[in-house]
Amino acid sequence: MATSQRVYKDRIRATQTLKKVFRAMELIAAARVGRAREAAQAADPFTQVLIRAVAAVAAHAHLSHPLITGREDTRRVAVLAITSDRGFAGAYSATVLRETERLLERLEQEGKEPVLYVTGRRGESYFRFRGRDVRAAWTEGSDNPSAERAREIADTLLAAYEAPEEDGGVAELHVVFTRFVSMVSQVPQVRRMLPLEVVEGVTAPGADPLPLYEFEPSPEEVLDALLPMYVRRRIYAQLLMAAASELAARQQAMHTATDNAEDLIRDYTRLANQARQADITSEITEIVSGADALASSR
Repeated sequence: MATSQRVYKDRIRATQTLKKVFRAMELIAAARVGRAREAAQAADPFTQVLIRAVAAVAAHAHLSHPLITGREDTRRVAVLAITSDRGFAGAYSATVLRETERLLERLEQEGKEPVLYVTGRRGESYFRFRGRDVRAAWTEGSDNPSAERAREIADTLLAAYEAPEEDGGVAELHVVFTRFVSMVSQVPQVRRMLPLEVVEGVTAPGADPLPLYEFEPSPEEVLDALLPMYVRRRIYAQLLMAAASELAARQQAMHTATDNAEDLIRDYTRLANQARQADITSEITEIVSGADALASSR
């Protein structure tokens, strides 16, 4: 076999192996994205009820709670970036990191001092490679987050928010994550969680007004119990949304990679056939030339 034919045959075999890997990863992502999407959608009603409960307490109790009013003793703000542990998911993590960089730049222009918290190895390696100080990072399980992991992250951020200024306390908490819209659409989101911004709890025009409430044992104690639960639940819901987005992005990326591998195999097959025909033509030419030379010598 001529050298060019051998090269193309080797490339075809290597690309076929890659195609099988891409196809397997696409099927795995497709099998898991349904469950991830259902988990994210199942968590949403409870999260919405919790948001309305917090909004009702905040609206009716008129309290001066630090998680609502904020703090003025520090310029530090916490930024949580939710990325993936693994690649092969298209621009999923790159989009979150780009939005995080924009948020960090905006906060720094406002005179604030961002403090980074990251979930996912992609985000952690990205910021550490660029010399950014990452105060805390959580890796493993980005495509299958647990309630325990969400609670750990929320408690760490709440502890930073409630810590004194000299112990590294922060005045705000921002989260950058990806919201799952559909299998082909995942949108990066930037949310300020603390001090509390209750946008979803506002009564829509034409809707029934919020009822009057009587808080037991007191509005302060109700709010003290609800706000940490609110932060934990919002972070868990955002982790679930990010997981569904990551798996959908990976399925799409692997589907595209499989199609590209098929195109490459077709191109290499065509080139191998052309090389084979060229080799045959060359061999026939050499035979005819040899026969002519032999006939001329007689």
